[in-house]
Amino acid sequence: MLKIRPQDECRYACVSLGEIMLRLDPGDGRVRTARSFQAWEGGGEYNVTRGLRKCFNLPTAVVTAFADNEVGHLIEDFIMQGGVDTGFIKWVPYDGIGRNVRNGLNFTEKGYGLRAALGNSDRGNTASSQLKAGDIDWEEIFGKAGSRWFHTGGIFAALSETTPDVVIEAMKAAKKHGTIISYDLNYRPSLWKGIGGKEKAQEVNREIAKYVDVMIGNEEDFTASLGFEVEGADENLTVLPIEGYKKMIETAIKTYPNFKVVATTLRTVHSASVNDWGALCWHDGEIHEAEHREKLEIYDRVGGGDSFASGLIYGFLAFNDAAQAVEYGAAHGALAMTTPGDTSMATLKEVERIVGGGSARVIR
Repeated sequence: MLKIRPQDECRYACVSLGEIMLRLDPGDGRVRTARSFQAWEGGGEYNVTRGLRKCFNLPTAVVTAFADNEVGHLIEDFIMQGGVDTGFIKWVPYDGIGRNVRNGLNFTEKGYGLRAALGNSDRGNTASSQLKAGDIDWEEIFGKAGSRWFHTGGIFAALSETTPDVVIEAMKAAKKHGTIISYDLNYRPSLWKGIGGKEKAQEVNREIAKYVDVMIGNEEDFTASLGFEVEGADENLTVLPIEGYKKMIETAIKTYPNFKVVATTLRTVHSASVNDWGALCWHDGEIHEAEHREKLEIYDRVGGGDSFASGLIYGFLAFNDAAQAVEYGAAHGALAMTTPGDTSMATLKEVERIVGGGSARVIR
């Protein structure tokens, strides 16, 4: 079992650190031909605390930064609608045109059939990417307010030369106060290619990994960000060799004995609309496998991994049981991919129904 702080001595169940962008979604169309977009908010690290609050009804907060303009306050309004505490947002004066600081945009297509989902982010020079060590009062967050869990990830760490320092500073403060630390590797080639590619990603993530209690990712995350291998996988990592994943996990825990939990999602991509979906979770010397769902129909796959992470965290916070945690994670991730947007629209009752083996028959 994890040694988790009791909720009655903490204001928050979970606090996350990461960039939150305005997602512009062309619906069933293409970004390049769109004439209108639906707006959402989204960010790999934030999506986790948003899911914990909105689906699992746990008190959460986000640490991020915005340029103080109308777009920044629009994203803030989305966050407030999701119930996540905005008290730790750092607001940066806006210069009028974004010369010094701006807010990130993410144009995202859902994909369909043979056409893969497509993300086109516009996030250079953002307020979050300019965060540096010393900007955030972590003692206020983990010492005075208190949080049972802290979550961040490889997307935020890839944004600039200074963001990995912020991650490590936050992790040291969290560890000082007995807060469990989770990290989702979330490897994004587009973020690393201009600053050293996989080599730089591994340099940064291997250092951060030394402070992590719960390491999360898919096969590409572990191979690209930490340099591990999945034996038996094909070149495009579309084959799911379960024994290969288990050996990868064993290598991870030997390399980083500080890991208390290692969790990975399993996905075979038949098309953008149909995936096989599952997950593994190692804890206390055992590997637990969630129910494997074949030919899962996907509406919008973006955020599925983040919703897996929030379900996994909920499972540990609620039950402190790895076998239950990986089932809640896999079920929540599956449900999140049936609705549009980065963030989960699922309810706890729906997740519990899926975990319990419920079908998709109409509920009246």
